[in-house]
Amino acid sequence: MRSRSLTLAAASAAALLCLATPAQAASYTIDPNHTFVTFEIDHNGTSTNRGRFDKVQGSIEFDRDAKTGQADISVDMRSINTGTPGFDKHLQSDDIFNTEQFATARFVSERFVFEDNGKIDEIHGQLTLLGQTHPVTIEAERFNCYANRMLQGRETCGGDFELSIDRTRWGLNYATQHGAAKDVKIIIQIEAAKAK
Repeated sequence: MRSRSLTLAAASAAALLCLATPAQAASYTIDPNHTFVTFEIDHNGTSTNRGRFDKVQGSIEFDRDAKTGQADISVDMRSINTGTPGFDKHLQSDDIFNTEQFATARFVSERFVFEDNGKIDEIHGQLTLLGQTHPVTIEAERFNCYANRMLQGRETCGGDFELSIDRTRWGLNYATQHGAAKDVKIIIQIEAAKAK
């Protein structure tokens, strides 16, 4: 009888320990072939200037059940691609992004906000650009996870995310004295596969 009681006590303790152990957030590896950062800015009230950064890397972890997550994403500012080499060169110059001194922009999350269905709604964090760091909120326009047949069914998650910033907060003041737009829309297309 005493042996049975000890067994039940041990089983109960083990169950409580399992309940007390938090779920592990899953790690995801960014797919560089499906991850890009694009910007849009008004051009003298007529058209929209657009450009894309082709090299993005970093790490993502999130737990849909616990509604927690973290992300650390870096963008190679030298990878800018507008389709016009002369414009790319000017954007890389010290007039604007000064990529010789500030080759990387970085976003580090502080808090993930989830919808009731477990999908990401917002990500709050800090954006470092031109050596200056300020808080931003990135909004999910769409988000989904699927079994990626190209990766033997491994879960892949991603979506389209957007934010708008006043570029002058980061010292991007070029041509603002002549009335150039300050507000920049940033669109993040991202996919990441669950780590093995």
